Amino acid sequence: MSTTIVRRDTTASAVTAALLGVLTLVVLVRVALQSQRGQDWDDAAMHTVMGGRDTRLTVLSLLGYVGIGAIVAVVAACVVVSVLRGRIALAVGAVVVIAGSNVTTQLLKHSVLDRPDLGLGTLNSLPSGHTTVVASAVGASLLVAPRAWRSLVALGGGLATTLTGASTIVAGWHRPSDVVAALAVALVWTAGAALLLRGPASPIAGTTAGAVVGCVAAMMLLVAIGVRPVAGWDGFVEASLVLGLVTAATAVFVAAAASTAPND
Repeated sequence: MSTTIVRRDTTASAVTAALLGVLTLVVLVRVALQSQRGQDWDDAAMHTVMGGRDTRLTVLSLLGYVGIGAIVAVVAACVVVSVLRGRIALAVGAVVVIAGSNVTTQLLKHSVLDRPDLGLGTLNSLPSGHTTVVASAVGASLLVAPRAWRSLVALGGGLATTLTGASTIVAGWHRPSDVVAALAVALVWTAGAALLLRGPASPIAGTTAGAVVGCVAAMMLLVAIGVRPVAGWDGFVEASLVLGLVTAATAVFVAAAASTAPND
């Protein structure tokens, strides 16, 4: 009697992640961008949290680190790790994720998507550029990281992405839908690159736990530096829902992106 061991690869996870990203983006565009009720909810959600002068300065300082320099540093790190692993294809995949995600976000925001005038302005801010920069860097890092490092990368990625996304809301730069849309864009590109780089699938329990810990830690840090409900205790539930949504969406993004990374 012989036993056949079937080794799963990352194809199914990558396809699932890509479909999740596309579906999320389509729903957000239809509801948060193109409907009256969606625009109202989204705009109200942006105004549920605030920070005092020192808090805003801290948040703006944090967002100031998100830019071309950060992208170059992450790309360089991904290339170095890929070379050390003897997997140049991973470096190419990382570049594709970062470049593709950021170009897509800029095209969607400035050329493809229109925000109809439903009483809240016509300037489209979906998806968030800052969130895309960090989320794409996290997706690329998860693809190139060895399995032993992936939980730590997921933790750091969850922390950095949640801090960035939530900070853009606190600063009044973006609505919650903009942040979630950016996560969706980065997830689609991460999954797409993973389809080309497919390899043996690996358990994701550790990376999921790391992502959750990182995201929750980011929210605790924001509260510690002074992020509060705009309406005080009367607005606690609404503010918690908004920040909770960003935290949960980021955790799902990191876990889904990690599930597509080949274990070889």
